[in-house]
Amino acid sequence: MTAFRKPQVALTSKAAPFAIRAERAADVAAREALLDASFGENRHDRTCQRLRDGRAPAAGLALSAVREGTLVGTVRLWHVSAGGRPALVLGPLAVDPAFRKLGIGAALMQQALAAARSRGHAAVILLGDAPYYVRFGFSPEKTGALMLPGPFERDRLLAIEFQAGALDGVEGMIVPTGAVLPKRRVVRALQAHAA
Repeated sequence: MTAFRKPQVALTSKAAPFAIRAERAADVAAREALLDASFGENRHDRTCQRLRDGRAPAAGLALSAVREGTLVGTVRLWHVSAGGRPALVLGPLAVDPAFRKLGIGAALMQQALAAARSRGHAAVILLGDAPYYVRFGFSPEKTGALMLPGPFERDRLLAIEFQAGALDGVEGMIVPTGAVLPKRRVVRALQAHAA
């Protein structure tokens, strides 16, 4: 059993405190609105969404950043098989545009990666901008022979290993392996998003 830590509180240079905590059911509508604002309503058509549709995020790896009671950031990780090897896919990571440049995204990344490592996960993969994610240890070094279920830019497929060699020689499709959501939860999530 993993012990729960107190929410991390970060103070930025603009003295804007925020807390990072486990995502709650009450966060769903705000999270979906934030993701729409950050990525557009067509975000459901993106390749990585195919790894998340109808699946639950990995246990303990759905985080929310909250400032003065308002959700201002989110990150989630999902179970996948990367060419037959267990891994996680990170995403989406989003921060409310009004609160960017306060370190919320970096704090969410650091906490999510620390939580994944402490839970014994071997590797995390993501599709994103290398200049941003390299500072967290991500690189394209071991993803060159991996594929996603849809179009993607090869140089944006990045990974970090927590266990040396976890992704050595991997090749093939990245496919979802996480728990399937009960149909009623999928319908409720879509209804909440449409509201």
